[in-house]
Amino acid sequence: MWREEVPGWLPGWCVRHLGHAPVGVLFGARSMSAVFGLRLADGREVVVKAREDDGRAASCVAAQLRLAERGFPCARPLTPAVGAGGLAVHAEEFRPGGEPLPGDSPDVAERYAAVFARLMAELAGVTVPPPLPNPRWSRWDHAGPGPWPALAFLDERDQSAVPAYVVDTARRARGRLWSADLPPVLGHADFEAQNLRWRGGEVWTVHDWDSLAWQPEAALAGAASGTFASATPPTLAPVESSAAFLEAYQELRGRRFTPEEREIAWAASLWPAAHNARWEALHGTPPVCGEALRAQAAERLRRAGA
Repeated sequence: MWREEVPGWLPGWCVRHLGHAPVGVLFGARSMSAVFGLRLADGREVVVKAREDDGRAASCVAAQLRLAERGFPCARPLTPAVGAGGLAVHAEEFRPGGEPLPGDSPDVAERYAAVFARLMAELAGVTVPPPLPNPRWSRWDHAGPGPWPALAFLDERDQSAVPAYVVDTARRARGRLWSADLPPVLGHADFEAQNLRWRGGEVWTVHDWDSLAWQPEAALAGAASGTFASATPPTLAPVESSAAFLEAYQELRGRRFTPEEREIAWAASLWPAAHNARWEALHGTPPVCGEALRAQAAERLRRAGA
């Protein structure tokens, strides 16, 4: 029975907030969030997302709705984020279709940069409370003394497994990022190939709006320049492709980064990879990000002035 595939609270939630109960499950996925594709009794197909209520969801869903209303290619939320037993839950339209765009070459980087530039331009007109704290893989701006944000499920593992070059890279990149005095803006902090779908050569859908962040524009663009090619497992794009991404982004946004912003962008390009390399080491998985970071860290740190 399909009811065995969804949590017990979900049918009642759908009745209260969508007006109809689910009658079938299209798909289900669990990662940082639990995501359920549902067919409702009135024939609509919707997606319901539930994640730990850390105070970020309301702003993320509100920003996603603003972009959908403006015609940006993303699923339109059907409800705000609603508290439900320690979870933040919302529903959005089901927007299937499209294919991932693979590759990490400079020309592919420029195509992703065009989407990111459009996304950032649209978000510049959105006003919501900052979605803090920032996602853990971009949380270089944490208040703790060490390089990593406090995350019990990672901190309880044997930290000696993390290579020294990963820790050193994270520390130097974070130091450079913290040294800048740039205004924060709203941006997408998980801009990865796995979160975009393309159709007919154009972007069809951008997913994962739970991962909005509140950081300097250069840092957000820099992080995206390193992560854009990531699927499963995540990786770090080649240096020349990150450079092509950042060049295209600045041209499309109509504003050149200052020398400081360029350094901040390169420092931020390292942070998600360092986080992922630490994750790989602590979980004993193949060091995909770890090896890319080992090969590229020196050059990226040089460009970052770190």
